[in-house]
Amino acid sequence: MTTLSVTVVLALPDCAVQFEARLPDGATVADALDAFAAHGAPVMDLARAPVGVWGRQVDRDHRLSDGDRVEIYRPLVADPKTARRRRARGNR
Repeated sequence: MTTLSVTVVLALPDCAVQFEARLPDGATVADALDAFAAHGAPVMDLARAPVGVWGRQVDRDHRLSDGDRVEIYRPLVADPKTARRRRARGNR
């Protein structure tokens, strides 16, 4: 049986958590998230968090390839456009 080696990454405000997973060939993003959760992922709702592979948002049924990087995205604290406008006003 062929296996895949994938990395699951979660960036938290104060650190990044990285987990290397060995999954069977044909594994999906959902399988990688399950392995991450079973390994002791930080407390967060992995079922509802948006996910991506190499910076591109994908569905949980997306099939993985060997060497893929699965990224778990957190919600934004502030709208980037609003934050930039606030900073620009402060520099005047």
